[in-house]
Amino acid sequence: MLIDIKVPAFPESVQEGTIAAWHKQPGEAVARDELIVDIETDKVVLEVVAPNDGVLTEILKPEGALLVSGEVMARFDTEASGAGSAVAADTNSGGSDGAPLQQAAEGGGEVIASPAARKWANEQDIDLRQVSGTGRGGRITKEDVINFTPAPTPAPAEPPVETAASVAAPATTPATLAPDSGARVEKRVPMTRMRARIAERLLQVTQTTAMLTTFNEVDMHRIIDLRSQFKEQFMEVHNGTRLGFMGFFVRAVVEALKRYPLVNASIDGDDVVYHGYQDIGVAVSTDRGLVVPVLRDADQMSIAEIENAVVEYGSKAREGKLTIEEITGGTFTITNGGVFGSLMSTPILNPPQTAILGMHAIKERPVAEEGEVVIRPMMNLALSYDHRLIDGREAVLFLVAVKDMIENPAKILLEI
Repeated sequence: MLIDIKVPAFPESVQEGTIAAWHKQPGEAVARDELIVDIETDKVVLEVVAPNDGVLTEILKPEGALLVSGEVMARFDTEASGAGSAVAADTNSGGSDGAPLQQAAEGGGEVIASPAARKWANEQDIDLRQVSGTGRGGRITKEDVINFTPAPTPAPAEPPVETAASVAAPATTPATLAPDSGARVEKRVPMTRMRARIAERLLQVTQTTAMLTTFNEVDMHRIIDLRSQFKEQFMEVHNGTRLGFMGFFVRAVVEALKRYPLVNASIDGDDVVYHGYQDIGVAVSTDRGLVVPVLRDADQMSIAEIENAVVEYGSKAREGKLTIEEITGGTFTITNGGVFGSLMSTPILNPPQTAILGMHAIKERPVAEEGEVVIRPMMNLALSYDHRLIDGREAVLFLVAVKDMIENPAKILLEI
């Protein structure tokens, strides 16, 4: 029976998407729940799988095509189970150039790779047919492409010994310039939907908010000592969960938001919406752009649960597996530029939120402590906020509260 493969229903916050990659081609046999196509939206990559065993008979929307919810992308024959592609069905035949057609089939749609892997391979000019996949069902992951080492190319033959005549004769200009010949190479590629959406939102923030940033610094030595003392025991008790800094900062932010609820509020037209819960977004960098998965009800999460969730979201983000629900909402955001070495920055608001905390690199610096100069591991903190709703007083006091709890981690546990 012929059925239509339709674009899944997008959430209200997503208007349209584009075809990122077809993993199957017309004529190919497909197993039930096998990945057929990736659809890229401005938030996540949606995977569409086969509804049954059968054959993909026709592709109606090519890669890069714009899509809306419910639109027909392809047609699928559920009664043609076991049928392969026309190319694969004739594996013993030769092509027009005498090469077996089996090789053409293996080099075509049979390559199964994640969108991140395909993007990285395209940027590094790597043939995915030469990469072995370690993912589920042999799927090629980005890590497979990064770790791929191409087979060594044969050494060129020894050049002939130059004669006087050959030295005197001018060499002809090659058709293409070598990489080290000083060529000014440019490459133009279309902006991804996520990158375009990020650009649009950043421009919107600068034009529609009165964004200011206040700074402070925090002494990290007590947190570092606590982490060093208990990290092994923490991993044993919590099934291998590593004790990082993000769990402490999320808990500190939650307690500070309870004291200063205006920082946790948002603007909706002429109204101020106060949120009686703390859903904390944690910014994650991927090769497709920055995404912000949300820790729902972070006030009810332990430090171990926070660390587990952050690691899980980070992995899903890099593989393009985050769902719309996991990156929608949030009342406050934390971003950590310190993992890339940033010493100071002004994070940009994540609307409709009205505040965002920026963490930075930890550096040892001389500081005055009880009349003496000591060396301490210091981190700069930055709080960007919308001055239309939050005054400087609330912003500064909120940041001081976070600083106080990080410098005295017992206050986090005691909620004081």
